[in-house]
Parts: sequence; structure tokens; C-alpha cells
Amino acid sequence: MSFLLTDPTHPLPLVLVAAVGGYLSGSVPYGLLLSKMAGAGDIRKSGSGNIGATNVLRVVGKKVAAATLVLDALKGFVPVAVAGAFHQDYAILAAFGAFFGHLFPVWLKFKGGKGVATALGVCFGFSWMLGASLCGIWLFMAGVTQYSSLSALTAFGLAPMIALRLTSADNPQGALQLTAVVFIITVIVWMRHHENIKRLFKGTESKISFSKKSSDKKEGAA
Repeated sequence: MSFLLTDPTHPLPLVLVAAVGGYLSGSVPYGLLLSKMAGAGDIRKSGSGNIGATNVLRVVGKKVAAATLVLDALKGFVPVAVAGAFHQDYAILAAFGAFFGHLFPVWLKFKGGKGVATALGVCFGFSWMLGASLCGIWLFMAGVTQYSSLSALTAFGLAPMIALRLTSADNPQGALQLTAVVFIITVIVWMRHHENIKRLFKGTESKISFSKKSSDKKEGAA
């Protein structure tokens, strides 16, 4: 990951604080915790088995899903925003830490979610315009198709181009650095959705509904 950093001379303790702090933030399984607090038990044993907001929406309901979405996004946003106040390199370390913390949380034997909400929070931490753009794309696609997975894949498929467009004028070097980070996150998000992609092509992917709790067992984005 050092090739993504502009300054290789950062003090090791600060590098560790940024990376480990981001990981610990990202590893908190809010979907699991909130579902248990709502009396739904272990969300991993219901629906798709995923700990993200989409499965929480299907199994528990809108309010808990909304809280999960916000908290999963904040656990990406906060470490990036705090680390970025010192240096963008620290923000990048915190971003990857938070993202991989959600994907591979130590508390759940390294079996986490798909990273969409946390990745969105990371993007907000780097640029509110980038985060808002991705939210707008997700909401538009969700409204048109009702596929959470397709909405996430579309938003992050466009994310690297949006990141480059929004930041290249003011800081060309920083824009390339940020675009590379977003591209890596995008590739991983798509990889984590490989089963959803197969179902989308087969026409068997489950849709989301904001009007009622769904008992659908198929897996969506998280």
C-alpha cells in the first residue's frame, strides 16, 4: 500500500494509529448489534446472513436498517475525516483500515459485510461532493430498479471517474492518489457482489422494499 502514499517518511506510530484506528472503527458490527437490541436475534442466521443494512431492512425493518446504514457509513467517515485533518496519506490508511475492518471484523472471525455503506462513508470523508454524488446515483438506481446490489454496483462503478473529475482541478497529484484508492475499493466492492451479479444476469436477484419488511431470503448489497 506504500505506493499510494505521497510521503514514505511518515512516523511509524502515526501510520499504525491511522491504520489500526480505522480498522477498529470499521470492525464494529452495527447491523448485528442493532438487530439484537431490536429483539431480532442474530442477523447472520436470517435472510441472507449478511450484517449490512440491506439484510437488516429485509429481516428487521426500516428504522433499524436506517440506523445501521448511518452507523456503517460513519465508521468509514469519522476515521478518514480525523486522519485527513493531519495528512491525506493518513486518511488513506484510515480508509483502507475502516473498509477492511467492515469486510473482515476481528470480532466476527473475520466474516463481515460487503462494505458498501462503509465505502460510502469513506468517500464522504475524502470529499462530500463525491459521497453525495454516489448517494444520488444509488438512490436513483434503487428507485428505478429496486435492486440494492445493482444500485451499489452502478454507484461504485462510476466512483473512480467522479473522484478524478471532482478533485483533478485543484490538486492533480492528490486527485490521482484518491482516484487510485477509490478504484481499489470499487474493485473489491464488485468482487464482494459476485453472487449478486450472477443473480442479476439470471433474473433471480431479490428486490428491496421500503414500504414493508421483507422475508426474502436472497442476498443483497450491504
